[in-house]
Amino acid sequence: MGRRKKPTRQFALMWDCYGLECVKEVPDPSWATWARLSDQPPPKYPNLMHWRLRAQFNTPRHYEIYILTTDDSITEDDIQSWFENDPQGAADLVRKRGYKFYSDRDTSEKVIT
Repeated sequence: MGRRKKPTRQFALMWDCYGLECVKEVPDPSWATWARLSDQPPPKYPNLMHWRLRAQFNTPRHYEIYILTTDDSITEDDIQSWFENDPQGAADLVRKRGYKFYSDRDTSEKVIT
């Protein structure tokens, strides 16, 4: 018998130089299938193209958009509180383990004269 895959969740995160702006759960595609089969409205997906346009036209804010896969026990509130308590650590970990959808991160060193 094969090993069972652990249940996971995916989140879309968007932040800029001022902090976390948005975190939304990305619904599993099977949820939409079950919703349609039971005559329910399908779950709403985050509109990443709107997020990307916002990021592209607000370049001074250096937006970053990532998709993060987590354990099933993690919620949107957990991620928001994580960014509130340790914003740099949270951003670094998401950059390391997440999928980069868009990044206008400012990596240049500031020159002091």
